[in-house]
Amino acid sequence: MEPQLDHAVTDSVATVVIRHPEKRNAMTAAMWRALPPLLHGLADDPAVRALVLTGEGRTFCAGADISTLRGSPEEAQALAVRAEEALAAFPKPTLAVIRGHCVGGGAQLAAACDLRFAEEGALFGVTPAKLGIVYPASSTRRLASLVGPATAKYLLFSGELIDAERALRTGLVDEVLPEGELGKRAAEFTRVLVSRSQLTQAAAKEFADGRTDRDAYWAGQARGSGDAAEGVAAFLERRQPRFGWGVPTSG
Repeated sequence: MEPQLDHAVTDSVATVVIRHPEKRNAMTAAMWRALPPLLHGLADDPAVRALVLTGEGRTFCAGADISTLRGSPEEAQALAVRAEEALAAFPKPTLAVIRGHCVGGGAQLAAACDLRFAEEGALFGVTPAKLGIVYPASSTRRLASLVGPATAKYLLFSGELIDAERALRTGLVDEVLPEGELGKRAAEFTRVLVSRSQLTQAAAKEFADGRTDRDAYWAGQARGSGDAAEGVAAFLERRQPRFGWGVPTSG
């Protein structure tokens, strides 16, 4: 099977699957290039309310396919950063569902998601020090924001792998599930996500990511959306709310 990114949309959840089983789902240059336009299309799909990123089989992503670094490591790194930034900018909630190895470029992608759920036995590492590569500034800042400077330095200085329990303690992952329960929990949680207000989620995502120039925009969206009135009415009537606000398309 050729290395590729597969995707499907079911019950308002887009699932993107990293498929390169011969190399533990390592990302090729073609896969890095394919991710931003794929995400752009899913972001513009009104049927999509959340996104799951995962790997085929028993591993998430073992990083970049090292054979792609032989030509120009700088070019390969730039491809990875563009993909990472596209994932971080996805306007709807994103969840990395992690089994097995989540290393190098895999950890870079996982950190760009809003949330990360892992299975017991998963291993995490950020490994540029093993290759003599300077980790991108934006990726370093994102990692440090997620786990704190000390843990970011531990990971980057050593290139050592940490287990899921330590990843949970440091904030690298949000939940750790026993073997066999990760898929069920991810499906359950994404059902919760798609039932909530997209207005709340989109604004919260920007605020939490540090954007400071859109306060007035979101105040205006809140006034005109009707979501708050619907939420209160649904609560009082003891029914599920039918929120109407949707993420604007880029077109």
